[in-house]
Amino acid sequence: MNKKPKIVILGAGYGGIMTASRLIKSNTQQDAEITLVNKHNYHYQTTWLHEPAAGTLHHDKTRMEISSVIDLKKINFIKDSVVEIKKDEKKVILENGEVDYDYLVIGLGSEPETFGIPGVNENSFAIRSVNSVRLLREHIEYMFASYNKEDEKHEDILTFVVAGAGFTGIEFVGELSERVPELCEEYDIDPKKVKIYSVEAAPTALPGFDEELVEYAMNVLESRGVEFKINTPIKEVQDGKVLLNDGEEIKSQTIVWTTGIRGSSIIEDSGFETMRGRVKVEKDLRAPGYDNVFIIGDCALIINEEINRPYPPTAQIAIQQAYTCSKNLKDLISGKEELDVFKPEIQGTVASLGGKEAIGLVGDRKLYGGSASAMKKIIDNKYLFQLGGVPLVLKKGKFNFF
Repeated sequence: MNKKPKIVILGAGYGGIMTASRLIKSNTQQDAEITLVNKHNYHYQTTWLHEPAAGTLHHDKTRMEISSVIDLKKINFIKDSVVEIKKDEKKVILENGEVDYDYLVIGLGSEPETFGIPGVNENSFAIRSVNSVRLLREHIEYMFASYNKEDEKHEDILTFVVAGAGFTGIEFVGELSERVPELCEEYDIDPKKVKIYSVEAAPTALPGFDEELVEYAMNVLESRGVEFKINTPIKEVQDGKVLLNDGEEIKSQTIVWTTGIRGSSIIEDSGFETMRGRVKVEKDLRAPGYDNVFIIGDCALIINEEINRPYPPTAQIAIQQAYTCSKNLKDLISGKEELDVFKPEIQGTVASLGGKEAIGLVGDRKLYGGSASAMKKIIDNKYLFQLGGVPLVLKKGKFNFF
């Protein structure tokens, strides 16, 4: 009797968990032994993390137990951390063991990109996981609670520096600026004492996004007191301060790093050829030279041939990759040699600005304010439906559209 081939999926982010879900829906578990490895027993929505980071949404709303969305009677689940991929031995080394595979799906996510700037890891907060945003929220609340405790007021306690004005940075600034009035009222603080800086090295906020929408976003955030420092690279992050390239120094007890991401360092450490931790995959999402290894999500580098630049590593692309990857795995196991080519379909891009404000581009249509905010929630709910159907939408969905 022939043994079933082993499919191992590393990571339960958008790409990994959706690949597992699609394999089950196509009954691939009848022909293959499927194993999902993740360091937590839950999946969380990375695109929602700016909200619990600022304290406008409870962190539990962003996560769901893997067992609640994946039938663990049909696949194996291993709660463990990946240490190394031995691709020539078809083996994955975990902190507490190892697992071998015939087919591997790498969806290990990302790490913050520091661009070699000194002091980032030691002196700043990140928005990258449930644990990191829980820590940031508690720290922000502690800053407000601490301000009036001392006779001598230290303005750096209420100064918040957000490095990076891309999507994560702007969305976090939006949520934080929306929450500041509530925190000021709770802790008896004059809102004028609070300073929020958005610092961006590029010539514009939200680089690459529509100029009119960027202008609208900046106007909304400036009306809430956010001060932008655009075209202003950061030279160094020290304990309690940020040093800018132009010589300015901003003292702050809360520095949040959102300047972008790179693929998991495990990819590089395992000997794959990478660019900022990402592998330039083949058109069918396989790693060059390894026909049994698929790479998806933040670890995959895919070039947009129209502009000869990489597609940004977004959730919608990771989800689309999961559909292609799962079908290609099923086809391989069925003996098919020709696999589907992955081509991203960018269905729209929406950035929230806190409260009922957002901006978006869906097709050629620009969305502002409440309509963009409603579209953002529709997109979020659509993913929940794809993953867990109506029950998951009812449990975790967003319904305050207007």
